[in-house]
Amino acid sequence: MTNEKKRMLAEAAAKIRLLVAESVYGAASGHPGGSLSIAEIVAYLYFDKMNIDPANPPDPSRDRFVLSKGHACPALYAALAMRGYFPESALAMLRKRGGFLQGHPDMNSTPGVDMSTGSLGQGFSAANGMALVARRRNLGYRVYSILGDGELQEGQVWEAAMFAAHYGLSNHTAFVDYNHLQIDGDVREVMNPLPIDEKFAAFGWHVQTIDGHDFEQIEQAVLRAERDERPSVIICNTVKGKGVSYMENAAEWHGKAPDEKLYETARKELYDAYMRAKEAREA
Repeated sequence: MTNEKKRMLAEAAAKIRLLVAESVYGAASGHPGGSLSIAEIVAYLYFDKMNIDPANPPDPSRDRFVLSKGHACPALYAALAMRGYFPESALAMLRKRGGFLQGHPDMNSTPGVDMSTGSLGQGFSAANGMALVARRRNLGYRVYSILGDGELQEGQVWEAAMFAAHYGLSNHTAFVDYNHLQIDGDVREVMNPLPIDEKFAAFGWHVQTIDGHDFEQIEQAVLRAERDERPSVIICNTVKGKGVSYMENAAEWHGKAPDEKLYETARKELYDAYMRAKEAREA
């Protein structure tokens, strides 16, 4: 990956985080922690990797993305707005009456959303269905999904993992946002899903573990996934609440919005990070 591309993606991820904070605060509800932790993954997919056309959202040849951890939709909505699926001003209507940005992705109302998600585990299954259709009809598109580490406690995830391996869905690459925390605390204490890598491998998946905030590692892992004949999962070590000092590694910020004072702190930190990234790209 070139330094130019890294700087471009770093700016995109920084802006995603800033828009996440603004939209969650404006809604007075939402899930900031897990939205902030996936900014680099979403930025890489939407600003570099995926074959998509904002001018033609239903293009049948497009790559598909499924946010199985649907509560992290503020990050997805930010990326969609930045890519031009709808105006950035629409982000102010997150979770509000009259808007089209629900608290979980809705493919029937939001341009660019490929699958409605929210009930954990189901999005992963839908992504496999999309991949199977592409294989059987020789459509050529690839499918990408993001799961939360707490989501792995759902039995449906493992049924879907077995399904993907059985049908050889090498065109499906899944990311696990391994930020170690869910709404009730440490995932290992709530219902331990570890060892994540060994479990996916036992189900027949190609498994990689990376730093989910490192664009070079993300890209190389995706390229290796494309060369493998098995479905691939990329376990991404991330920081919940990444970029906001008081939210980082704090389970309490899984599903609540900051008050005005804390929002101003978050916005300043994220805005400063965005401007640094922007200036680095323009230098």
